[in-house]
Amino acid sequence: MTHNPIRYAVVGRGWRAQFFFKLAELMPERFTVTGVMTRSVEAAAEVAGRWRLPVTQDVGELLATGDPEYVITSVPWGVNPGLVETLVERGLPVLSETPPAPDLDGLRRLWAQVGKAEQVQVAEQYLLLPDHAARLAVLRSGVIGEPTSAQVSSTHGYHAVSMLRGMLDVGMGPASVHARTFTAPLADPMSPAGWRDDATPKPAVNTLATIDFGGRSGLYDFTDNQWWNQLRTRRIVVRGSLGELVDDRVVRLQGTRTIVESELRRRQTGRDLNLEGFDLDHISFDGSVVYTNPYPGVRLSDEEIAIATILEATGRWARGEAEAPYPLAQACQDHLISLAIDESARTGQTVEVGAEPWQ
Repeated sequence: MTHNPIRYAVVGRGWRAQFFFKLAELMPERFTVTGVMTRSVEAAAEVAGRWRLPVTQDVGELLATGDPEYVITSVPWGVNPGLVETLVERGLPVLSETPPAPDLDGLRRLWAQVGKAEQVQVAEQYLLLPDHAARLAVLRSGVIGEPTSAQVSSTHGYHAVSMLRGMLDVGMGPASVHARTFTAPLADPMSPAGWRDDATPKPAVNTLATIDFGGRSGLYDFTDNQWWNQLRTRRIVVRGSLGELVDDRVVRLQGTRTIVESELRRRQTGRDLNLEGFDLDHISFDGSVVYTNPYPGVRLSDEEIAIATILEATGRWARGEAEAPYPLAQACQDHLISLAIDESARTGQTVEVGAEPWQ
């Protein structure tokens, strides 16, 4: 942990930006929001009233307030690239919303403008979720040997691609993508606004895609609104040369004749007669702790833990204390493959992902 709170400014005030406000409110010893920039006076009044933060509609004033160490851009896709360019031109490190640009031309233009500056990280937090971080630690320990294929059925697009590439430990080389969509009835009981109170099945699109990374392969599986629809469970499968990981279960070969099964175990306090308060303590595997909650006692959700982790990692990078957590080049590559999935699903053709300038 850094000794002084990490100071960041935020452009935007949507539901994503409110995570950044909330985490600073909950952990002032770790994070400080130096200021917020919004597009309208009404939005400014809302942020100032709810979060008691300084708000402006001017970039210069935002940067002059509170001496931010980096700026978070939490704005719509189409607006983001120009804003990132403006901030980099002014010499500020940036933590950009995902994806950094909406399409391939936008990614190329953004990279041409700011890529060489190496001043942009992207707020991709999925592999920082505690369960995924624990799985990644087990995979990197070599327990299942060399990872050869992975399946992610959890989140969409570039998020899922980042998980596939991370779990398979593949670089930014060429890839071959083949996708199909299938529509079937499915009840959709929840949305970001809450329960719909409607159990009527409606047509839902399921996108399946195979990604050939050249020696390693990924299977992408996403159904409309899968983030919120708990009628579609999450599945993480990673197969390796000595075994496989399926969600929280690992099976592998030990020696030449012994098959061993183990589980990732989550210690969650506050259950039954545990009076420590409801919180994630750690995740263990075969008796060894592979993930420890970095924010004990704050009672954060897994998503909040992951977002706080990327905020802290970006701050340490901006201070020169740590490596870049998720550089722009990685984000461009993940969105490039995500766009290829969309194109293949639309055309029915295999899409080849070739060389790009960020590689």
